[in-house]
Amino acid sequence: MPGPGDSDSTDTGVVEEVYRPSYIGIHTRDESTRVLYVTSGVEEAVGYRAEALINTRAIDFIMDQYDVSDLPWLYESKKKGNATDKDDDDDDETDMANAYVMYFNIKTADGTPILQRTTAFKCDNCVVYIGVFYPEVPYHDRHELEVRMLDGTMKQLNVTQRRKEHIVAQGNRPLVHQRRAPLYYSRSRRVKAAFVLENLSGADAEMDEAEGRLAGPTISFVTGSVSRLVDADTSDLMKAPFLKLVAPEDVLHASRFLDRLSRSTDVMFETFSLLQYPPVVAGDVAVADEDNLRVVVECLGASSQDGVVLLASKLHTVTAPKRDTMGNYIHSRVHEIDNEGGYISLAELISSDPDTSDAPDAWSQLL
Repeated sequence: MPGPGDSDSTDTGVVEEVYRPSYIGIHTRDESTRVLYVTSGVEEAVGYRAEALINTRAIDFIMDQYDVSDLPWLYESKKKGNATDKDDDDDDETDMANAYVMYFNIKTADGTPILQRTTAFKCDNCVVYIGVFYPEVPYHDRHELEVRMLDGTMKQLNVTQRRKEHIVAQGNRPLVHQRRAPLYYSRSRRVKAAFVLENLSGADAEMDEAEGRLAGPTISFVTGSVSRLVDADTSDLMKAPFLKLVAPEDVLHASRFLDRLSRSTDVMFETFSLLQYPPVVAGDVAVADEDNLRVVVECLGASSQDGVVLLASKLHTVTAPKRDTMGNYIHSRVHEIDNEGGYISLAELISSDPDTSDAPDAWSQLL
């Protein structure tokens, strides 16, 4: 089954799409890069069964000659080992970019290299990533890790070179003043949470009959930082419809965003509001709408045929919008802050329909 991919012209002039296998995975955000979850699409391209990769180290499959420590160094936090509770509420200076595109030569099951394009979303102590393979590209050893940041400064970054400069700088400093130099400086420090949602097919048509509102796809994974974003934790949100977290006045807008994701291979940005007290916690007394603060988030999303990854970054908190005499919301237009910008084309990124491996137990270790 052909999927989104490169276009090749044949002798007849017919343009054909190149099918590329892809997969979704999660690994820890530390030196071990321990694989916690991977979809079975990885088997089609490189020959490994998804279950066999659980608890292996993602960096052990990189065949390039640069120091594999460059990858965890990109993801680590400068406050590692001495963070306080207050620090945990803010992202550190290295978190200006939360998503990256990079290329690796990956070792296949028979030992040969294959080029993989990786889109990675980092949040809390895990990295959610999407990989697509380029088997027709001849092997070329990569000596430096270069990434493209998808948010933040939107630029190329040579991680290997920055890390070498850091090592030299640290070696020339008195010990008492040693501090890891940031890769780049943060525009702001934000609370963020990463979500993995189920298949988006038909999600915009699903209704919650009891509440008379769109329900949308359910949440199959969410990082623990979500409790700093809204008043709910991971156990409350697992299997809950994502649109129940969205403010009523923005449900249709957020649903259309999910629909656009389901029909595209692009990484997209959108702005909308979440409810500070979403109606998902069993037994809790419902908060009146006019008293329910809105958490305005900038949301980065990427979709596959078996799910979607969302990274929601908090912008600010506002009061509930007022209603007119007919009871309709007077929109605050928060989603129009950057409604036309932020589209990053990643053609061919997701082209397969993999079945997920059995790994929810591993996810629970991150919550």
